[in-house]
This record gives sequence, structure tokens and C-alpha cells, in this order.
Amino acid sequence: MNIPVSQQYAIGVDIGGTNTVFGIVDHRGSILYRGAMSSRNHDTIEPYIDELYDLIIPSIESIGGIEYIRGIGIGAPNGNYYTGTIEYAPNLKWKGVVPMAELITKKFQLPCALTNDANAAAVGEMMYGAAKGMKDFIMITLGTGVGSGIVANGQLIYGHDGFAGELGHTIIIPDGRLHKGTGAKGSVEVYCSATGVKLTALELLEKNPKTNSLLTKYNKEEIDSKIVYECAVAGDKLANEVYAYTGKILGMALANFIMFSSPEAIILFGGLCKAGDLLLQPTRQHMEANLLPIFQNKVKLLFSELKEDDAAVLGASALVWELK
Repeated sequence: MNIPVSQQYAIGVDIGGTNTVFGIVDHRGSILYRGAMSSRNHDTIEPYIDELYDLIIPSIESIGGIEYIRGIGIGAPNGNYYTGTIEYAPNLKWKGVVPMAELITKKFQLPCALTNDANAAAVGEMMYGAAKGMKDFIMITLGTGVGSGIVANGQLIYGHDGFAGELGHTIIIPDGRLHKGTGAKGSVEVYCSATGVKLTALELLEKNPKTNSLLTKYNKEEIDSKIVYECAVAGDKLANEVYAYTGKILGMALANFIMFSSPEAIILFGGLCKAGDLLLQPTRQHMEANLLPIFQNKVKLLFSELKEDDAAVLGASALVWELK
């Protein structure tokens, strides 16, 4: 049966360290069905795929059957687009190299494309969001970590081995703050992630022991990026300093990235973006201040237009429409 694209659907799967979310998506980016499961219930990959299959199949049948599904797209930590494998992902239970795309194709009898989660977000933004119509942009995901997807000439940059685009692990302050996960000192991620916001707040509290900041009402263990945000919105001076510093570091990093690929826009996505102008204003200021004149006032700095709850599934599903 030859089914027109307008009647075809894609399955998007986002594999996180804690949960896996999935959905069936039409070619316009509307999510018809969605679901979730734990990523941590299975020590080996085969029973995990069996559970995923059992959860998705009823939704496939409800739209008319497997022949209406064009394929499956997966976003995953350390996902390699070239090989379809998840390689040595530190926050997943399945160790080593997992041939995820091959196993999914075998189970579902559908073509499968896989990439890392930040690249999937960039593809989703290009197809359905703020980057629609753009051929050159950088997607920066600001969550627990800092991820990135680089698009040039309308194509994602994967590099020779499939792992290009780890801008969050570039060094912005030599011999700076220690990143416990990687052992690197001074990477963008350790300053500009939700974890980085918390660490900056704790450092400022330590340097200003006599401050009357709202943050002093919390135990150090309680403080996280959400509490820092709430205190900043309430007008707390020290909490606002946290965002000013985070924006300074992020702006400096973005200036470097701009001078590398000259994008039309940089699109920010993730939980940290809820801070809005608290983060955007200092980021834009320091980005422009650190650019050569030929790059200044040319690059748009935007927040993602995708709903945070939908973005992972949309990004993964967008991979399917690229399948040959």
C-alpha cells in the first residue's frame, strides 16, 4: 500500500537516564499519542525494548497499523547517528556499546534513526520550531548539563565519528571549576547548567557569609536552580548576581561558538530558560562584547519555540522524515 506522506506518522523516542518518553507524531509536528516508561527497570537492553514495544503497539494499531508508520527516531545520551549505537552512556544501565537502532528495527520491523538528545532537539527545532527555515544555527540545551547541536548549510554537524557538537564540554575558564563527571576544569557545563547555577550560588554564599540573601533561609543541600530562580524573581540581590555571572560565562562561550560557525541564530532550550531575561540579558550583553566587529549584532539569540514536554519526542520523530 502506497500511503501519502500526509497520512504517514513517525514514532519519536527520547531515552533519558531516568525515564523514556515516546509519541506518535504526524508530519506537521502534532503528537497524537504519547507515553512513558522507566529507563531503569531492565539491566539488559532486550527486555527494555520488549516493554517499549508492548507500550507502543496499541497506539500504532489505533491509527490503522504498522504500514502508516514511516519509521522510529530515537534521541539518547551518547547516541551515534552513523552507527545507530549508544556508546558508553554514563547515566544508562546498559553498559558498553548498545546497537539500539538495529535492535529496534528487528523488533518493530521499521527503519530507525538514532542520534544524541541535543542533536535531536536541533532537528526538532529546525523542522517544527524557532529554527524553521534556517540553514545555520546552534541549539544549546541548558538543563542538568549543557548539550548542543550545530546545524550548518542545513545539515547537522556530526564529525567523522558521530560525536561532534559537545560544546558544553569546551573549556571556558582554564583551570576553573571541577566537573566531577568528566574531571575537566572550567567547562561551560559546570557553570551554565542547572548544576552550575547551584554551584555559583553556593560559592557566592560562601564568599559573602554576612549577606542577608533569601538563599540563607535554605540549607545548602536544599538549594537548586529552581530556588535560586524564585529568590531572584523576588528581588534577591545575590540570586540576581548568580544569573548575571551565569549569563556572563554563557555569553563568552556563545561568542566563541559564533566565531566558529557564523550561525544565523543561537537557540536556547531547557529548564534554565525559564529564567527568561534574568539569563538572556547578561548572556546577550557578554556575547556581543566578546565578538569581533564583523560578527556583532548579526546573530539572533532566541528561546526555543517547542514546549519542553514535547520537544524531546518531536526532535526524535523529526529524524524519521530524513530517512531514505
